[in-house]
Formats: sequence, structure tokens, C-alpha cells
Amino acid sequence: MDNDGQQRRIDLRARVDSALERRVADDLLRQRRTVSHCRQAHVSCDGQRLLDFAGNDYLGLAHHPAMVSAMQVAAQNCGVGAGASHMVCGHHQEHEALERAIAQWLGYPRALLFGAGYLANLAVMQALLQAGDVCLQDKLDHASLIDGARLSQARLVRYPHADVVAARRQAQAHAEGALLLATDGVFSMDGDVAPLAELAALADEQQGLLYVDEAHAIGVLGPDGRGSAAAAGLDPRRAPLLLVTLGKALGSCGAVLVGQDWIIEHVMQTARAYIYTTAMPPALAVAALTAVKLAREQSWRREKLAGLIARFRSGAQALGLQLLDSHTPIQPLPVGDNTRLLRIAQNLHERGFLVGAIRPPSVPPGGARLRITLSAAHEPHDIDALLDALAPLAAEIAAGKGDPDHSVAG
Repeated sequence: MDNDGQQRRIDLRARVDSALERRVADDLLRQRRTVSHCRQAHVSCDGQRLLDFAGNDYLGLAHHPAMVSAMQVAAQNCGVGAGASHMVCGHHQEHEALERAIAQWLGYPRALLFGAGYLANLAVMQALLQAGDVCLQDKLDHASLIDGARLSQARLVRYPHADVVAARRQAQAHAEGALLLATDGVFSMDGDVAPLAELAALADEQQGLLYVDEAHAIGVLGPDGRGSAAAAGLDPRRAPLLLVTLGKALGSCGAVLVGQDWIIEHVMQTARAYIYTTAMPPALAVAALTAVKLAREQSWRREKLAGLIARFRSGAQALGLQLLDSHTPIQPLPVGDNTRLLRIAQNLHERGFLVGAIRPPSVPPGGARLRITLSAAHEPHDIDALLDALAPLAAEIAAGKGDPDHSVAG
């Protein structure tokens, strides 16, 4: 208050400036890189050609000639924009074909296309939950799941990572309202897989609904690349709703919800993030449909990727590098200290490698890490080259490694 006892407004500029100063002081300032050219496993970034171990193109499809050609032909036929939201006149036959193909691939009755996975997660939470309900989530769930639950006004309850016993206690302690149990299939910062069979059993026991975000699992895990739920043996009854993102292993853009008919219809009818958003360009849907076909037909990509993951983990162990326990394309290497992490990442950059340097709030304080991601676009000699670059840094990595409580995606 001022001298007259009047409440004074907060100066937004001063608040923003103070927050920026803290980020700089704590080595938490995020900076964008400008990519001018990319081809398979290489990118030209700020004028330097780098071997990319930071992206999520797990199957190496983003530059596939069939996808590029399909998108170009589609753009000639239907333009570069959808023209409106799906519910007005923006739902094109290309969108419909993509929805049908993904639903058929995963064995679900119906699918619903979104422009981004973040939008889809907001839509699910807002459509299915309301005040008085409970959304039970893994502590490491993606930020979009957390934000969606908060937007819904339901009670958000988070259990320790992958701890089904704790999740059961939380569910029993919050028995009011409807229950939605939401989890990542593969966790984006740790690379490990959720205990989906046990979570499905818990959802059944508590009369809840299990929702699995398959962003980092689709195309990579499970029979025919159908994701972590399929790998856990879950059918549409036990895992009634899944999120499939198109911008990672499928190399395109957007996301698709697949689920039981009553859920998809309700989300379509009520979710503001669906109703009031312009549909994705039809040409992008054609590219994504091509990617689905390639992912199904070319199983060698998953086989090659699995071999590269094993090669990297074996090589890292030989160097004394302690990776987190992940057998997915996401291979986190804890460093601990923000300043040390940035120095190591810059060293790798100067040697020609682009590796994600992950700091809080994506991970907890002391949990800074290299997030190394592998792709079927890599070759064995690329893996060996990265290991050679990491070898002289092994002692520095080990010296600064903290004991993080894993990652906190929200």
C-alpha cells in the first residue's frame, strides 16, 4: 500500500524484468536456435552443420520423399489452409481419411484430429472433467496434461513417478466425483515407460477412466508400432482413450485422439480447444497419413532404432556414463549443475553435435541433463561419433551429477 493506505498495482514490467534477471543468474535462460536446413540426421543450425541428437523424429520419416511428394500434390489440390474449424467447413476428406486410418491401425472405433497434442490434452480434460471430479496423474506427466486438469477445475492429484501403490492410496483418499487417470506412456524427459497394465487395473478397480498420452511411444513401441498401451496388452476397453501425436515418430504435425465412440463424440461436441480452432491444413493430413503407412510397412525402422539404442547404451556404459534406465529413443544423461550442463552442451556443439540441454523447470533443481534422442535416421557410425565426443567429458559429467527426483514436466 502507499502512504494513503491505498492498494498499489503491481508493475508488470518490473516483475518481468526481475524474472529475467533471475533466469540469467541461474543459467536458466532459454534461447531459440534458427535451423536453416535439415536433412535426415543433420541440421544446419545458426550456420553450423550438426548431427542432430536433440529432435524427436524417431523413425526418420520427416524428410521421407513419399511424405514430401504427397504433401506437395495435396497442396496443389486443396491449398495450404483448411479455411475454418472442423465444425464449420474446415473438415476435409483428407482429415477424415487420416482419422479413419489411425483408428483402424490402433484398433479403436473412432478418432478425432487436432492441430497439436497440447490442444488435444486441454480438450480432453475440459470436456470430460468438471469441478468436484478428480484427475489422478503421474508426477512426471507432460505439462499439457497438468494444465488441462487445472483448466477443467477438477481436483488435480499427482502421485510419485510410476508408483501404482501411491496412486491407489491417492484414488482411495479422493473418492468423490468422476475419476480420470491420466499418464504419459513414455515420459518425455526420463524416457521410461509407465506401468500401464497396473494403472489400467487401478482404473477398473476405482471405476475410473484411463487416458494414455502416447506422444513418445507411437510408432516406436508395441506390435506394429501401436504404442505403449498395445505393448502392455491393453485393448480399448482397458485403455479407452489414447493421444497419438503426429510430430514425433510420424514426422509430421498435429495429434489424434483415438477412443471409444461415446468419448470421441463428447469431446467433439463440447471441447472448446476443438470447436474454436482452425483445422490443420489438409495437405499436412495427407503427409501424416503417408507416415502412418510407412511406419506400418517399414518395421525395419523400429528394428534399426532398437539396435542403435542398445549400441549407445552399451557404449555409454563402457565409458562409465550413468544413463537413466530407458530403453526408448530418449536417453537422458544426468549432469546436475546448470552451468556445467551448458558448458558440456556447448563443447558438443563445437564438435558438431546438437544435444538437448534440459534444465529446470522441465526437471527439478539439480536435475539438469543431456537429453540424447536417437533416430532410425542415424547410422551406427553416428552413435560411435557421439560416444567419442562424450568420452573426454565423462569425468566432468560424473563430477557434477546430482541426485534429481527425475523430471517434472509440469
